[in-house]
Amino acid sequence: MTITITAFERSPDGGKGLARDTRVRWALEEAGLPYEVRLVSMRAMKEAAHLALHPFGQIPTYEEGELALFETGAIVLHIAERRPGLLPTDANARARAITWMFAALNTVEPPILELVTVKFVEGDKPWKDERMPLVHDRVRARLTQLAARLGGADWLDGDFSAGDLLMVSVLLRARPSGLLDEFSSLAAYVARGEARPAYQRAFAAQLAINAAPSPAG
Repeated sequence: MTITITAFERSPDGGKGLARDTRVRWALEEAGLPYEVRLVSMRAMKEAAHLALHPFGQIPTYEEGELALFETGAIVLHIAERRPGLLPTDANARARAITWMFAALNTVEPPILELVTVKFVEGDKPWKDERMPLVHDRVRARLTQLAARLGGADWLDGDFSAGDLLMVSVLLRARPSGLLDEFSSLAAYVARGEARPAYQRAFAAQLAINAAPSPAG
């Protein structure tokens, strides 16, 4: 059955790989699963057809036959469970990899997303200049903890897994702030993720959409 995912018709990041469809593309590329992409506009994401797939009007979504999924973590987990390579075969190692998936999305990403909120959503608020250093400190605290756990290892727990895929994707969002560069081990960790051929293919596919002429010409 054909796998179809949705992605921004024009990504807010201009194709820098930060949109969440890149995470799903990467997982599909790692798993060697062919897929198609249906592009949606900002307006279409709030219309009934898309809301039937994603009740919160976001991307990406995943469709395969009668199965329709939303939420990046759930989609990546579904892909990882289907093909070898993204989750270990050992039961305990598999559970730890899934734990790192949750940690990336629930523990590490929230303070990083606050950087975007303060800069773009609250950029004109009088409290921005006072709030940003506090957000930076919260991100640094998480990155300090993560760097301590990673140590000198290449990946979080043995071989590359879906946990690393999501963690690298999350850390990429911290790069524009300069905070990632304060942690050389994490910057190198992200670079290893970006160097994987599957990531390169996923990134190129997302960038190509944003580099193409706009639908309006």
